[in-house]
Amino acid sequence: MGNDDHRRRKTPCGFCMSVFKWIPVLFITAVIAWSYYAYVVELCIRNSENGIGMVFMLLFYHISLTLFMWSYWRTIMTSVGQIPEQWRIPDEEVTRLFRADSPETQKRILNNFARNLPVTNRTMNGSVRFCEKCKIVKPDRAHHCSVCSCCVLKMDHHCPWVNNCVNFYNYKFFVLFLGYALVYCLYVAFTTLHDFVQFWKVGAYENNAQGQLNSGGMGRFHILFLFFIAIMFAISLVSLFGYHIYLVLVNRTTLESFRAPIFRVGGPDKNGYNLGRFANFCEVFGDDWQYWLLPVFSSFGDGISYPIRHLEEDTESLLGYHSDTRIELEEDFLPEPRFQDSIP
Repeated sequence: MGNDDHRRRKTPCGFCMSVFKWIPVLFITAVIAWSYYAYVVELCIRNSENGIGMVFMLLFYHISLTLFMWSYWRTIMTSVGQIPEQWRIPDEEVTRLFRADSPETQKRILNNFARNLPVTNRTMNGSVRFCEKCKIVKPDRAHHCSVCSCCVLKMDHHCPWVNNCVNFYNYKFFVLFLGYALVYCLYVAFTTLHDFVQFWKVGAYENNAQGQLNSGGMGRFHILFLFFIAIMFAISLVSLFGYHIYLVLVNRTTLESFRAPIFRVGGPDKNGYNLGRFANFCEVFGDDWQYWLLPVFSSFGDGISYPIRHLEEDTESLLGYHSDTRIELEEDFLPEPRFQDSIP
């Protein structure tokens, strides 16, 4: 991470912002805790007359909740990792890079540094991608996250609901989190539907002897809102989960779906990493079906290099000796050489 970003995090304002970022996670955790009380206590324990039915309801509920929370926790707590040191440009080379008085000089410096690095991605002007803040050559599919203040391998997006970047190391966990959250919401909505309908029937909750809601009338509102919230979250999750399943099957990140990666051979291509649906799926979930549905890391690769469709690339293409190498900023343009006035 850049030195300026590191110092900023040590300030009181930076500490407050770090705490503030956990609010969405605390909100989701509070909703889940309340839903547990509403479902287990109000719906099953206080409202169920069928003991066997209650046992099965609680069994499937806790299975879905465990998988949901396990995936959510792994998504939150998995580190974005670090770019290997061999990708970091030494300070003296960075100084030379920014002091360079021509694009050709910058090209020579970066090409010399990246000659042994497996980079195939380029910028719009055909240059090796360089992060000015982290002072590194960016690996393929890596991007700088301004929230995490570092470059992230195979960055998909930064998600405030998990207070983490969705990236190479936790993308499988994130997809499973969306899937199990959808299953959890649909299960809760389906099993509370009967009581939700009964709530609107006149006099349906007046006779506690017939198994209706009690608790001084508060239990009925817990289940009513539980159904509403489960449906609301399910509607949001079905589209998001479906979208990320699509991204998995075409081997594309959210960032790449908006801006196609640019290859040394072939140019911009959103399908540059598309190896076929099953191969794409295995790249994220692994080839052992026993781990597909569990939030344990089983993705292929090291997050640095990826198989691509442009198999005709030779060593010279990979090293980019004939590319127009310049510094990449967010706008992908060549900055004016720094310290030019001080150069004789």
